[in-house]
Amino acid sequence: MAVGKQTANVTEWYGYTRETIIEETKNMNESEVLSAPIVEVIGLNKSYYRGNQIIPVLNDITFDICEGDFLALMGPSGSGKTTLLNLIAGIDKVDSGIIRVGGIDITTLSETELARWRGINVGFVFQFYNLIPVLTAFDNVELPLLLTNLPRKIRREHVEMALKVVNLADRMEHYPGQLSGGQQQRVAIARAIVTDPTILVADEPTGDLDRASAEEIMALMERLNAESGKTIIMVTHDPRAAGKAHTLKHLDKGVFNSDT
Repeated sequence: MAVGKQTANVTEWYGYTRETIIEETKNMNESEVLSAPIVEVIGLNKSYYRGNQIIPVLNDITFDICEGDFLALMGPSGSGKTTLLNLIAGIDKVDSGIIRVGGIDITTLSETELARWRGINVGFVFQFYNLIPVLTAFDNVELPLLLTNLPRKIRREHVEMALKVVNLADRMEHYPGQLSGGQQQRVAIARAIVTDPTILVADEPTGDLDRASAEEIMALMERLNAESGKTIIMVTHDPRAAGKAHTLKHLDKGVFNSDT
């Protein structure tokens, strides 16, 4: 079954049916629908402290990410790209500035509110998968849903659908140690999409994979973006992976290069 059809069903379960989307967008012209920013970053600043020393990481960053975009962030180590990703995902807190995701200024949320917001709105894909080795693929994918009020039967339907999307329906009872690196990353992607999040954030998703597995993962992310309209923000050092993105931004010493 196509990725788009699978995700459409998940969307309906969360209350956003095709009819709802049509109703809410019927008064918008085509350019407004296609260019609406899902992420707005305004005047963002972030520093860290090492003893009494202040280490600036991001300096007055301002940019938008349109809904349905696939953005790659590149730059040398220490340029601030992972920090920027973590701030957009609500993992870290800004020193100053505004980050709006889906119209919500996440910089104003309390820790409790931010945790709840992350669970609904952000899907995470990490370099080293972050799977729990004593849990099956099914159980790993189900973990984000345990924080919701969904009944067990609906949770199972969500998990099975997510694993079908990543072509691992026949591996749902396997443990991470029984899967290849590429398969483990696909389980991690299934876990990231199982809640039908607003954005997917990926930190070096191909960094621990061989070339063939990396190409497989990037093809999957392209499908999620193209067929399901998922907004993806990816940090990568790999030019081949970055080449799959629609938008490329280069960070250097906490600021965007002028040509991005």
